[in-house]
Amino acid sequence: MPILNKDMTLCISLSARPSNNGTRFHNHLYEQLNLNWIYKAFAPTNLEQAIAGVRGLGIRGCAISMPYKEDVIALVDEMDPSAKAIDSVNTIVNTDGRLKAYNTDYTAIEQLLATNKVPTSYSVLVQGAGGMAKATVAALRDAGFADVTVIARNEVAGRALADQYGFRWQETLDGGAAGLIINVTPIGMAGGMSGGAEADALAFPQEAIDAAQVVFDVVALPAETPLIKAARAAGKPVITGAEVATIQALEQFVLYTGVRPTAEQVRAAEEFMRAQ
Repeated sequence: MPILNKDMTLCISLSARPSNNGTRFHNHLYEQLNLNWIYKAFAPTNLEQAIAGVRGLGIRGCAISMPYKEDVIALVDEMDPSAKAIDSVNTIVNTDGRLKAYNTDYTAIEQLLATNKVPTSYSVLVQGAGGMAKATVAALRDAGFADVTVIARNEVAGRALADQYGFRWQETLDGGAAGLIINVTPIGMAGGMSGGAEADALAFPQEAIDAAQVVFDVVALPAETPLIKAARAAGKPVITGAEVATIQALEQFVLYTGVRPTAEQVRAAEEFMRAQ
């Protein structure tokens, strides 16, 4: 990485509880590609002021994580179709003071469902109703999944999300099972939204894991969440949040820099990101 200098381009991330994933991934690619760029994670105390700082300081790119993916919509100038279609933002690109919002979470979910060849005939349980859940449910609909249930304690958010895509909502799992189960909540996240209180919790009960054909956890930290560990122990194919993190971060990198790294460079950055 170059020594800090006045010509260096800055990209940042905003999250209530930042991890080093994006920082390590992006900075490793900058170094491999000999770019005079740097990436830094922040936990903003005031989101509106933080976004004003992105604009006013000429910060090139800004990744948006929980719980800000919907709140930033009012603070940007333009919504790319990837974000507008689901009213959720995970990426902001600053071009000469004009902020355009994107959503690369959707791209990541879409790619992983396809590359893992998850049959669209599977019934699906999606637990969560926030910004990442919107990207997930939209990707499921667009991939051709028809039997999807959104599980969310917040009836307003859960029902609205399910209704938007023609799916069902229910408040709790209540003994339900499906071929594909997806956790899109902070349950199992190290230092998650509850301060780590749910870091060791299972997002789905063991009975649902045993009944599933594929288990998907979007939580990226740790890479092996309690849900993923339980699914592996039960012999189930898994899709991990670490995979989501790599794909969405790669697409952010391309949006920020205009450069698409080689597959080998991405693998090296991914390995560096995970070796923390």
